Amino acid sequence: MQRVLAHIDQHLDGDLGLDALSAVAAFSPYHFHRQFGAVFGVSLLHYVQLARLKRASWRLAYRGQLSVTEIALDAGYEAPDGFTRAFRRKVGQTPSAFREDPDWSAWAAAMAPLAEARSRIMTQTFSIDDVALREEPDVPVAFMAHHGAPERIGETIRRFIAWRKANGVRAATHATYTIFHNDPDSVPPEEVRIDLAAATGRAITPADEGMEAGLIPGGRCAVLRIIGNSDDLRPAAHFLYGRWLPESGEEPRDFPLYARRVLFFPDVPEQEAITDLYLPLK
Repeated sequence: MQRVLAHIDQHLDGDLGLDALSAVAAFSPYHFHRQFGAVFGVSLLHYVQLARLKRASWRLAYRGQLSVTEIALDAGYEAPDGFTRAFRRKVGQTPSAFREDPDWSAWAAAMAPLAEARSRIMTQTFSIDDVALREEPDVPVAFMAHHGAPERIGETIRRFIAWRKANGVRAATHATYTIFHNDPDSVPPEEVRIDLAAATGRAITPADEGMEAGLIPGGRCAVLRIIGNSDDLRPAAHFLYGRWLPESGEEPRDFPLYARRVLFFPDVPEQEAITDLYLPLK
């Protein structure tokens, strides 16, 4: 079944019908769709539709250079009208309205069956050997701070991406970081702070609204690589703090946990996304 889910992620533009996916699973079509529903709690048709709509949602919100028609065709719809109806039925907004002002709470509720299905079989586990010790250099950054519940970070991401595009600070040439100042599970939502950062020594002026200049200080770090979905990095963080750190004998230094986004969904299939999580050490 994991092979089937990986195939779906890697072929969202292709044939994801019952016969094609049954062949991937090496299972009779007469029984495969029933087993899929029993294992994942969602029908095969619904799962594929949600996977395509999730990628379409991210493209609508964060890839403004793509037209709604392009996104609709990539999501398997022959015309924008069908895509618009399906998107509105699931998310509660038209694609154009979502692009303009996404309702992330409604979106999360719509995608919940997809997240639940994936969690049953695609949760990444970690071992001590997965953690590498590295000496990292100083990294000057420009960052935008998000204050509030992580579930509402989408609008901050949109403003951060818009600034990057307007100023030529492209992800392909300027590394992307997320700095977690506190644990969202341990503080009230209004106290959560997450910085979105891009590696650049560019001067920040008053015209760069919402942006600040900063530095990720160099030094020793424990680095854990997460391959695949990185919507929730808490399991990886819990592994670093709860298992690796006590067994390593190391001590954290005075800088927050942070992540580098190496490969991004939706620019690569979700199963191929790469995120490195850094725990700064003394």
